[in-house]
Amino acid sequence: MKHRWRHVQTMLQSREVLGFEVDTVNSVQFSNHTGYAHWKGQVLNSDELHELYEGLKLNKVNQYDYVLTGYTRDTSFLAMVVDIVQELKQQNSNLVYVCDPVMGDKWNGEGSMYVPKDLLPVYRDKVVPVADIITPNQFEAELLTGRKIHTEKDALEVMDMLHAMGPETVVITSSDLQAPLGNDYLIALGSHRKTNADGTKMTQRIRVESPKVDAVFVGTGDLFAAMLLAWTHKHPNNLKVACEKTVSAMQHVLQRTIKSAKAQAGEGNKPNSAHLELRMVQSKKDIENPEIIVKATVL
Repeated sequence: MKHRWRHVQTMLQSREVLGFEVDTVNSVQFSNHTGYAHWKGQVLNSDELHELYEGLKLNKVNQYDYVLTGYTRDTSFLAMVVDIVQELKQQNSNLVYVCDPVMGDKWNGEGSMYVPKDLLPVYRDKVVPVADIITPNQFEAELLTGRKIHTEKDALEVMDMLHAMGPETVVITSSDLQAPLGNDYLIALGSHRKTNADGTKMTQRIRVESPKVDAVFVGTGDLFAAMLLAWTHKHPNNLKVACEKTVSAMQHVLQRTIKSAKAQAGEGNKPNSAHLELRMVQSKKDIENPEIIVKATVL
């Protein structure tokens, strides 16, 4: 059963390692992640989520500083998340909602959704407006705004559009933009918009270039969102440092994973999905205190 609830485990393990107490709700209960050829299991719907939340309310333990959501396949579930977040924010005006709007990705330059298409308007019109931090990839940012990204300037404008929808912090976790360091690097872009006491707005924008790893991993978006939550908590007004620690930790995890996967597959063989399961437990020290091996550039 070691592969069960991989997305939830990825988020849960990294946050617990970093000192957060976590109550977890499985939006899906699958035999394995969907990077495998086959999977079986159940998708939580809104009634089931409501029942779980009611149990927390009855015991008066629904007091939270953060809410983090990731992969789901059910529109009613997403709508119920919005209701719950709004209720929790009424209880705690400082609550931060981190949303990873998991909808799809690009392969060989072509984007496609791997969740039902009717999730898009729910994310765009209901979820993102109540989120404080969002972590879309390039394709998801394009879906949410209806704007294609061809250049870094386009990406900055798309992040401004996403800010206008609600979130103070937007991080495009991966893109197919040309990296200044060369083709062997992947670009992530971040933007943090803060309103000062006098009402003026200040925006910090950064670019992060990290070495590409020649493999298809599942769960990297979950890991990124969970660690970004933790590091923005520890560095609330320094997106540069938060992203450097997040991306550096990810590099440590991915390098350890690919090294292990190649050893398991054997020389000359391509690692399969099982070989490429993220080495989270083995990377505990790197998640807790990552050596900064990836630097961010302030734009």
